[in-house]
Amino acid sequence: MDKVRRDYPDIAPAGSTYVRAVRAGDTLYISGCTARGTDAEGGEPLDQLKATLDRIIAIVEVEGGVPSDVVKLTTYVTSMADWYPIPDEHVELYRDYFRGENPTNTLVQVSALALPGLSIEIEAIVVLG
Repeated sequence: MDKVRRDYPDIAPAGSTYVRAVRAGDTLYISGCTARGTDAEGGEPLDQLKATLDRIIAIVEVEGGVPSDVVKLTTYVTSMADWYPIPDEHVELYRDYFRGENPTNTLVQVSALALPGLSIEIEAIVVLG
């Protein structure tokens, strides 16, 4: 199976040691996305979540997919108190993005992300088609 490595500099620029996504057949693996470089960077957790999901969904759409093609998220946060128990605004946001076809999601607290001011990073697995 061919593997195609892709960067999406206009959506979510990748760093120098990785690519933003690898497509293997109909499966797309998206490396951790954050709100870095957006107006939400350093802002409220919900705004960072929106910016991050916007990026993930934009990548999925560039690859010809739809939000319900996202099958797995791994969500890294710097403060579990911001994310659990799940605030109603987050539930509504996921409902808006995934329209009732939510992916699986693992929530993990970490001591820090790549840059100060980032409170969430999400990686995704997408099965296109």
